[in-house]
Amino acid sequence: MSTSVIVTATRSPIGTAGRSLSGHTADRLAAPVLAATLARSGLAPDEITDVVLGNCMGPGGDVARSAALAAGLPVHVPALTVDRQCASGLAAIEVADRFVRGGAPAVLAGGVESVSTAPWRHWPPVDGADPVRYERAPFAPQGWDDPEMGVANDLLAQEAGVTRERQDEYAARSHARAVAARDAGVFADEIVAIDGVDRDDRPRATLTRDKLARLRPTFLADGTVTAGNSCGISDGAAAVAVVDETTHARLGVPGLRILATATAGVEPHRPGRGLVPAVREALQRSGIGLDALDAIEVNEAFAGQVLACCDELGLDPLRVCADGGALALGHPWGASGAVLVVRLFHQLVTQQRGTLGLTAIAAGGGQGVAMVVQAC
Repeated sequence: MSTSVIVTATRSPIGTAGRSLSGHTADRLAAPVLAATLARSGLAPDEITDVVLGNCMGPGGDVARSAALAAGLPVHVPALTVDRQCASGLAAIEVADRFVRGGAPAVLAGGVESVSTAPWRHWPPVDGADPVRYERAPFAPQGWDDPEMGVANDLLAQEAGVTRERQDEYAARSHARAVAARDAGVFADEIVAIDGVDRDDRPRATLTRDKLARLRPTFLADGTVTAGNSCGISDGAAAVAVVDETTHARLGVPGLRILATATAGVEPHRPGRGLVPAVREALQRSGIGLDALDAIEVNEAFAGQVLACCDELGLDPLRVCADGGALALGHPWGASGAVLVVRLFHQLVTQQRGTLGLTAIAAGGGQGVAMVVQAC
């Protein structure tokens, strides 16, 4: 079986829901990112054998297919939409990796979320009552503990002994790193402008630990999770081109080889832990230890969740998200896992800041996906 190599990676700016990208449906948000990824890859449109996109809250109907057509892909190129909740974008790249290892020469993969245009959903009326709107589908079947994400991760932080002070410090650092990276032009090569929007909405230079300490708990009266040490709900898209070794050699460009992937499950009532067993399994499969990694991108859904996972893994949080993460940039659910891979690609390949990288993300229902990569 051929190993697979990522040869290009792009993303849209990440827009806070209701702001800069709010007028773009999921397919129209993903389309220019797919088109730019294809154009930068050196591949011809006819060489693409499939398009795989993660998405959580779109209109259904195979968003990936609509996005692929809007991007100008030939009609004979099929497309697949993946839903593993917040891990959907990374899961889509994992699917592409499997396609390539199985013989496909080139696949476009990534994720997209347009929270701003997501349709409202309702349970069917019962006994003549009005339909009831729901914000999300159940993550676990009836009879299981299925708390909201904020509550679940507040409890996770409590159980792990992660203090409010550590969470606020981590969140402030994420914003400071993202602002510094943005101002230094670190994100310039990876961002595809969408109708003139070419920078992320959310990072704030003024969000200090002292300011965060003034915020009240958001989910539990005695909790430690606040709006300031939680991610923002966001719109965004990201995509990569995944090719086999023969195609990579023909293109003659540097790339990011996928060494190992892993997906794992944990108790649904603590979904934020899902990335822990996935990371352990991916590292074991790759034969690489945490100490050997040059770049680590973990989705920062909540500062307390990231810190709890780092503590369990024995990972120094200072090594995570060197240019800031979702706490600063935002969390476009179905795209976030792909955004992490785009960040790794540009750190390790474009900016040559090392060789080995790890990315991981947790998801609703108690799941996690992780991937180990190597610049080549």
